[in-house]
This record gives sequence, structure tokens and C-alpha cells, in this order.
Amino acid sequence: MNGGAAEGGPAEPGRATAAGVLALLERRGQTVAVAESLTGGLVAAELTAVDGASRTFRGSVTAYATALKHELLGVDDALLAERGAVDAEVARQMARGVTRALGADWGVATTGVAGPTPQDGQPVGTVHVAVAGPADRVAAAALRLEGDRSGVREQSVEAAVKLLFSELIATAGAQDTEQHSGI
Repeated sequence: MNGGAAEGGPAEPGRATAAGVLALLERRGQTVAVAESLTGGLVAAELTAVDGASRTFRGSVTAYATALKHELLGVDDALLAERGAVDAEVARQMARGVTRALGADWGVATTGVAGPTPQDGQPVGTVHVAVAGPADRVAAAALRLEGDRSGVREQSVEAAVKLLFSELIATAGAQDTEQHSGI
């Protein structure tokens, strides 16, 4: 799971790894924060395993209890009551909420069912990851993962890092345009 530069090589901004994500963020002068539920801090651990992570990683909120998603991250409590915590819109609101709460440019969120039993009527392996970025940009991915509890959590971390990477790449042109306008 560790995609950090600690494996001996330099950060590679062209790869969908924790090191690649942090290198892109550093190059752009941007920061990231994480809101986690089923992953319980594993996304934050993956990012902070990279040497120099403190230059771009603001922090994380592990909102494991449903009520904390509302209290700490501002997820709509009516949404939580209606759909439960395992929902794409909940993930989007968690990602937005962590950017506000921790003052980051980008927010990453995970929510889902790692197992061993279903939750909120959702089967084990149902996971939603989301990324919120500048200009109210929000992307989410719904996943159906296989494996045991540990495997579902590890795959969720990988999916969250990949989604952040793809959003950073997708906004790279807009970022360059903003930085070089008027030249």
C-alpha cells in the first residue's frame, strides 16, 4: 500500500501514488486534508509516510461515528438520517467539509462498509470516495470491493489516492492558465 518516496526513490509526480500526489501538490503550492470513515486514518497514514509530506498535508479527521460526520465536517444531518453514512453525497460533503475545517485546497473523503457485516443496508465492500478541490470542484467514485475487512480498507486507500491524482491531473491545465495569465 505504501506509495511513498520512503521506498528509496524520489517523488514521482507522474504516478498515482501518495508520493506522486504530494509532489504535484507541492509543485502547485497547494495543500490536502483527509476525512475518513471506514479507512480509519489509513489514507492520512499513506500520505504522511512520504518524506516531506508536511509541506502539503494539512491534517485529517477520522469521523468514524455517523454523528461526527455532521458535527465536524458539516455533512447534512437530514441526508445522513435519510440515506445513512454510506452514500456518494455524504462522501462529497465530507470532502468539502474537511477542506473548510482544515483550511486545505483539496479534500479527500472515504466512507463505506469494510465488514464483516453490512451497514445502513449496504453490503460489505460498498465504498464511496470523493475529492473536493478549488472552484467547488467535487468528484466521487462508487466502488464495490472484494475481500476481507483489511483488503477492502487497503483498496479504498488506493482508490482515494488515485481519484485525487486524477483530479489534480484534470485541473493541471486550469492551474497553469491561472498562474500564467497575463504573460
